[in-house]
Amino acid sequence: MSLQEQLDELRAKSKTRIPPEAQAVMQRSIDELRASGILSRVPKVVDRAPDFTLPNAAGQPVSLAGLLAKGPVVVSFYRGRW
Repeated sequence: MSLQEQLDELRAKSKTRIPPEAQAVMQRSIDELRASGILSRVPKVVDRAPDFTLPNAAGQPVSLAGLLAKGPVVVSFYRGRW
């Protein structure tokens, strides 16, 4: 099964699990984001990320440049709290 097929299946299943009122709120937010023009500012797959420094789990600063000096880097973004 292709990634697109998997995503389509997840989207279809979510419509049965998420109440219609919540779906409406989510869709309204998606529409607002699209209307804002934000998609034109989203980095493309081949774009280089700007250098940044963030604290690691121990609170020590870690820079993207420092990590790239050691090899390839995967950056993962997540929502939520621990």
